[in-house]
Amino acid sequence: MIYQGERLTAKLLDDNIVELCFNAPGSVNALNLATLNEYKQAIAAIAANDDAQGVIVTSAKSTFIVGADITEFTELFKTPDEQISGVFKSSSDIFDAFEDLQIPTVAAINGFALGGGCETALVCDYRVADTTARIGLPEVKLGLMPGFGGTVRLPRIIGVDNALEWMTTGKPHKAEDALAYRAIDAVVAPENLRQAALSMVKDAISGQLDWQARKAEKMQPVTLSETEHLMSFSTAKAMVAASAGKHYPAPMAMVELLEKSVKLPRTEAMLLENSAFGVLAKTDACTAQVGLFLADQVVKGKAKKAAKSATTTINRAAVIGAGIMGGGIAYQSAYTNTPILMKDINTDALKLGLDTASDILSKQVDKGRLQASKMAKVLNNITPTLDYQGLADVDIVVEAVVENPKVKAAVLKEVEQSVSESCILTSNTSTISIDELAKNLQNPERFCGMHFFNPVHKMPLVEVIRGEHTSDETVAAVVAYASKMGKSAIVVNDCPGFYVNRILFPYLAALSQLLVDGADFVAVDKVMEKQFGWPMGPAYLLDVVGLDTAVHGSGVMADGFPTRMAKLAKDPVELLYRHNKLGQKNGSGFYDYDKDKRGRMVKVASKESIELLSQVCSDAVPFNQQEIIARLMIPMVNETIRCLEEGIVDTAAEADMACIYGLGFPPFRGGPMRYLETLGLDNFIEQADKYAHLGEMYQVTDGLRNMANTGKSYFDTDVKAAK
Repeated sequence: MIYQGERLTAKLLDDNIVELCFNAPGSVNALNLATLNEYKQAIAAIAANDDAQGVIVTSAKSTFIVGADITEFTELFKTPDEQISGVFKSSSDIFDAFEDLQIPTVAAINGFALGGGCETALVCDYRVADTTARIGLPEVKLGLMPGFGGTVRLPRIIGVDNALEWMTTGKPHKAEDALAYRAIDAVVAPENLRQAALSMVKDAISGQLDWQARKAEKMQPVTLSETEHLMSFSTAKAMVAASAGKHYPAPMAMVELLEKSVKLPRTEAMLLENSAFGVLAKTDACTAQVGLFLADQVVKGKAKKAAKSATTTINRAAVIGAGIMGGGIAYQSAYTNTPILMKDINTDALKLGLDTASDILSKQVDKGRLQASKMAKVLNNITPTLDYQGLADVDIVVEAVVENPKVKAAVLKEVEQSVSESCILTSNTSTISIDELAKNLQNPERFCGMHFFNPVHKMPLVEVIRGEHTSDETVAAVVAYASKMGKSAIVVNDCPGFYVNRILFPYLAALSQLLVDGADFVAVDKVMEKQFGWPMGPAYLLDVVGLDTAVHGSGVMADGFPTRMAKLAKDPVELLYRHNKLGQKNGSGFYDYDKDKRGRMVKVASKESIELLSQVCSDAVPFNQQEIIARLMIPMVNETIRCLEEGIVDTAAEADMACIYGLGFPPFRGGPMRYLETLGLDNFIEQADKYAHLGEMYQVTDGLRNMANTGKSYFDTDVKAAK
């Protein structure tokens, strides 16, 4: 043994080939600081061994290296740019030292080789992967760029244009695709991987492969003419500007870095990467995107824990109420291999539900993403029915009938009489109290909310709403079912609107007040889309949701929070609704909707709606961008804080992820709580106090003031205890 560490070993094999094997404690290999230190020591030991003639780099895990351990770098990212650059300079020096070994090296890639894992493979002279491999540099998804030399080596291996595509999209590539790019040199079956790596390094040792030339290519500038250089980077800048936009600085930062670094030899190019990484790590977008990654880990971790603790296994499900929502739920369950019974009271609704599932599947088949046989299997997993026969065999029922408390309560009571004693009942409601619905049930401990978002197949969030009597076992089983369906389940406690809609309606109410005060809804939408980053502005969102749905929801919220969310005496949204302006569902709301020649939806501000709004709104007032953003976002952030203080949602991480997954909150802002902390608690309070005269929605809680005074973060504080 040349080197023995806790996370990797270097063993000299019989034929004087060193096997450098990553084998960290736990299920995967990740590049944390301890691993990097052992990597450095192992490289030094190999370099000092006169018998070593070549190296193969392997993994003892089912996957190669999943990347850097981002949790170890979050505190580092708060330090000055120069300190970050210095740390990554020291780290990239380790990779350079491996690349500088004066013997041939081959990486044997199995499973994921992402981020730092990919960079570990790139420092080798050759790379062989098995058919399970997935290779890529996904740092852009964290608002970052590769930091261990990936920006230097990849363009010298696969070419500048290909490298820019890999790095600015962050897409992982299958082994065969990576081979086509020349990112790897061979693909073999998993059982042949180690032997293939050994054969390749032996060919290099014998001179059949010119490993010195391979190594030299990565040390020199990329060979590009001035014209080729200009065209490559002009095209890349245009494409990145169009796809990423101004809110995501990482893709453009990488283009600008490579524009300079590809002209330089490795040492100088590496220094540019170190410096650029330090600057990018300090951006608000990076802070938000890293925060989202960590928050997502919290959500997934809780879901895994729930799945392990659940004693009820969901093998067969039922959805009561077909139509578009019921069909979407049925599709999602059937697609993820849980057969589902779809019940309604009329055949037209059942047909619509089946058509909904079929349409989703057909589009996937048309795009080549799904085989027709899989489509048939999914549809066969959906059993339509007009009666309750068959419910005795299901493990869970999702009630998805009309959003009316009396109808839902009656249906749930009927269903309870038709299912087994162990069956779990859930309601897909967006506003109706779970505790109220539970009053008519004999076993409320087996009942909770399961709020899907529309369209079901696209929206990743499911709110699991715990009622007063809901058992832990019921919650665990429902979270496990949602996870099996491919959804991110976040558990919240019962209250009007639960969590997502509870914080959405103050945002929408703020729009109504802003319009009453003279704002132009088109201008407001433009600011919230282009400047703040929402996928759609609030007026457009209301049209998509449906103004009738919004009016119903605002009534529920007004009843639940009469002092804070009382309806305006002259509410613009209700005015449009009373004039049959429902939004997209009938072609006219704030905007009028039509289709262009290609069948795509187009919208224009409705002249009729503008005329109607003049009855309740002041004459036009030009609000600036900052004021529009503040007046809309302060109520949402304040309500999020109240939900945390009341224990409606458990953690700031889950609060943010629910907004990202359920509302489309701009990811580069990280969610309402990350947005708050990016602004700074003191700055937010000062801003909110400026608008406190507008009502309780704008008035911050004492808990927030205490958090600001003590300098605490919502992401590492028990908010309920601290308020």
